[in-house]
Amino acid sequence: MRPLSRLLLASLTTLALIAGACASQQKTDETAGGGDGRQAVSTIEDVPNEGGPAAPTGPEFKPYDAPEGFVIGMPAEPQIARKQVPLGAGTVATASYSARAMEVLYSVSIADYPEKLVASRPPEALLNEGRDGLAKEVQGTLKDEQDITLDGYPGKAYTVSSPVAGEIKARNFLVGPRLYTLLVLFNPNTGAPAADAFLTSLKLVNPPPALTSATPDAGMMDAGTLDMGADAGMATPDAGSTTPRRRKTK
Repeated sequence: MRPLSRLLLASLTTLALIAGACASQQKTDETAGGGDGRQAVSTIEDVPNEGGPAAPTGPEFKPYDAPEGFVIGMPAEPQIARKQVPLGAGTVATASYSARAMEVLYSVSIADYPEKLVASRPPEALLNEGRDGLAKEVQGTLKDEQDITLDGYPGKAYTVSSPVAGEIKARNFLVGPRLYTLLVLFNPNTGAPAADAFLTSLKLVNPPPALTSATPDAGMMDAGTLDMGADAGMATPDAGSTTPRRRKTK
């Protein structure tokens, strides 16, 4: 795995919450099964709606103003987790906000990377690695994806199906040097009717300008600075991402 992919995995503090949710669900299932090693039985009964009351449409979201400079709709007071992830001689600041409602987990996490590192690669590469890192962490399979934008910033919407976590609808956005990851984790048998309402509720507050991909300088190639390892391809942008120079007119 590329060094940057490892950093992306380390920075997604929400993944720890996913693991906790999976462990909690497994414990509940084992209790329902008697705890004697028998096959776990789901505690959620799937009953078709045959002319009865309409299924609930989901929780009500209220704007939550995060100090990191964004507003997100939350169904309840979120749990907050922050940490510093080592990166060469420095660190990457990360934070996550998560809340549960109707057995569905809603979460947004951020990771602030060095500007030089972000500018050294095309946005598509960073977004893809965030997507692939999430799918790998939950042993999931990518079902669909779509390129999207948020206030002009590049993003990616996708769905991951995981045998250990359930269904995950997620969105990644690269806003300057910051990577946003929004996700909704739910049981595919019951669904998450409010998933899109949450995923489209992110509002940026005084966002930085988008970074322009450019050829990294010699200092960026220093493995001791960015821990790039021997993978020289990581530090080389696509040919289309290099900003052309203007010729002087005579």
